[in-house]
This record gives sequence, C-alpha cells and structure tokens, in this order.
Amino acid sequence: MLRFFSPSYISAGFVAVLVGYTGAGAIVFQAANAAGASPEQISSWLWAVGLGMGISSLGLTLYYRQPVLIAWSTPGAALLATSLPGIPMGDAIGAFIFSSVLLTLCGVTGLFQKIMTFVPQSLASALLAAVLLRFGLDAFVALEADVLMVGAMVIVFLAAKQFLPRYVIPLTVLTGIVIALAGGQISAVEAEFTLTRPVFVMPAFEITTLIGVGIPLFIVTMASQNVPGIAALRAHGYDVPASPLIGWSGFTGIVLAPFGGFAFNLAAITAALCMSPEVHPDPARRYPAVIWASVFYCLAGLFGAAITALFIAFPAALVMAIAGLALLSTIANSLDAALKVEAERDAAILTFAVTASGMTLLSIGAPFWGLVIGMSAYLFRKHFTQAIKE
Repeated sequence: MLRFFSPSYISAGFVAVLVGYTGAGAIVFQAANAAGASPEQISSWLWAVGLGMGISSLGLTLYYRQPVLIAWSTPGAALLATSLPGIPMGDAIGAFIFSSVLLTLCGVTGLFQKIMTFVPQSLASALLAAVLLRFGLDAFVALEADVLMVGAMVIVFLAAKQFLPRYVIPLTVLTGIVIALAGGQISAVEAEFTLTRPVFVMPAFEITTLIGVGIPLFIVTMASQNVPGIAALRAHGYDVPASPLIGWSGFTGIVLAPFGGFAFNLAAITAALCMSPEVHPDPARRYPAVIWASVFYCLAGLFGAAITALFIAFPAALVMAIAGLALLSTIANSLDAALKVEAERDAAILTFAVTASGMTLLSIGAPFWGLVIGMSAYLFRKHFTQAIKE
C-alpha cells in the first residue's frame, strides 16, 4: 500500500493531468462557448469530462492492471469550436451522443481491434514517436523562453537520471515549481473551490447536425486520438485488448453527453507520461500512476473551473519543459522500435514524417494519414517482395 504513494506515481499522474488541462483546457472552453453555453453549462462540461476521464480510467486500469488512461478528444474540441456556432445546444448534444454511439459500436463489433492487429509494431511505434515529438522539441523551445527555470530543470533531469532514476520526474517538477514561485511566475488563482453542479440538456437529433458534426467528431476522435492511444500501449509492451477500451470510452460519452461530455477516447501523450521507465523500471508496476491521474481528473471535474484555473496558473514554459523532458525516453524507445526491422524501415519513417508534419487533409489529422501512407508503403513492399520470390 505504501508503494502506491510513491512520489514517482503521484508526480506522473499529476503531470499527465496538468499537461492535459493546460495544453487543451482552453480549447474545451472555446468549444463550449461556440455552442452558446452559459457559465453554468461550461462548468458542467468540465464536470462531465473530468469525471468521465477519471472514473473510466480508474475502472479500466484496475480491471486490466495496465495503465489505461482515457482523455477528452482535443482535436474533437477544436473541431467543435469551429462547427458549433449557430447550432442549438440540444442539437449539439445529440451530435455528441451520435458520435459516442459510433465509437461504442466500433468497440463492441471488434472492428478497431482488427484494424490495429493488422498494423505492424514498427509503424505503431513510429506513429507514437511522431505524435510525441513536438512535446520533446517544445521543452527546448521553453529553454529559449526561460533559460534559468528550464535550464535548472534540464540539469536536475540529467543528474537524477544518473543517480535517482525513480525520482527523475518528481525532482524535475519540483525544481520548476520552486523556481517559478521564487520568480513570481505562478499567478494568483482567484476562484472559489465549490462543487460543480451538472446541468442536463435534453438532446435533439437533427439529421444535418448529426452528419455535419457527429460524423466528423467520430472520425477525428478515432483517427487522431484512439489510433495513437493504442499505439502508445503497444509501444510500451501492454497487450490490453483494444475493442473493450474503445467500447467503454464510447459508452462513457453516451452517458455524459447530456452534461457536456462531448467525446472520450484513449489518451496517447498524457498516457505516455504514465508509462515511461521513470515511473517504474518494471512495466507491470506502472499502472498506479494512472490511478493517481484518475484521482486528479475527478478532483478537476468536481471542482470544475477552479481546478482548471489552478492548472492554467502554471507558466507555459514550465508545462512545456515538464512534458517534453518526461517524454524523451518514450520518444527514444519508440524510434528504436520503429527502425529496428530493416524491411519495415521505409514504411516506418514515412509514417513518422507524415505524422510529425502535422498536415491536415479532408479535415482529418496527420496521425491518420501517417498510418495510411505508412501502411501503403509496407503492403506494397511486402507484396512486391512476395511476387519476386514467386
């Protein structure tokens, strides 16, 4: 029981939630505002996504004894911020439910599991490395912005990596917070810590909104979130079946959509923070980090806007540095796995390059196209080689 309170678990869970809220929390605000939500409804959205992520992550992690982290769909929120203006709130809620039903069906039918079983490990690793690359680079962009704080964090990170590997992330986080506090960089939080009251909105199912909002929300959530999410699990050696995870995250969305839970999916970036070797050398003993993340997510949901304001009070350079440094090991391991098999190397590097480019085509993000182009190259070489042999 005492091991559960290890600083490496607590800090990994905290950093995962911190990165999630500071990196994409503002987008959820924008999406809610685009839907014409009142302040009470915006708080309800935060309540729904916080509790939805926390409870589903906790349940799945305890059941499988593997680090399964559920997150909101960041590209989905960005899509909603541009597509919801002028759409009645009831119609928007109906689109959320419709998208979640499609996600649930994808899980229940086993379709997603079949797709991911078909994808080679090298391509999944290349996809994950590319998704995480921006965060690794941003750590050193942050160094340019704040040499003292981020420089000290890098030094502590490198020293702890050699002498105290179990406490790399806690010591790095603590260093950044202490220097930020000393420099007055953490702004005062003026918010009341009162429990958020959920607001129910009766859904309406308007066919044009279901097609124009619900289907694109489903596609971007599957392609840009769930594919990298399962790739993160596989790249770290976890064999939890994909379909139940997709099914349960979709079901969570169905239940919480009337309160603003617009889309739930597998986490990739924040999940990788809870799966790194710095959490625990043994992959089988890293899942308590997700349990702590679940606790922090539930607190963020229960106290809604107040907790979000607390997270946003951290300086951007601090958050960028923490995320980037914490993900360096995962990026390195993923690149190693991606390029290890010579016959799959060209397909893997294509997957990596397209995904890292950040391109968007037909309103679908780079992870999907990276996988499509990489798989095309992989299958072409495989069948071409087989044809020559015959």
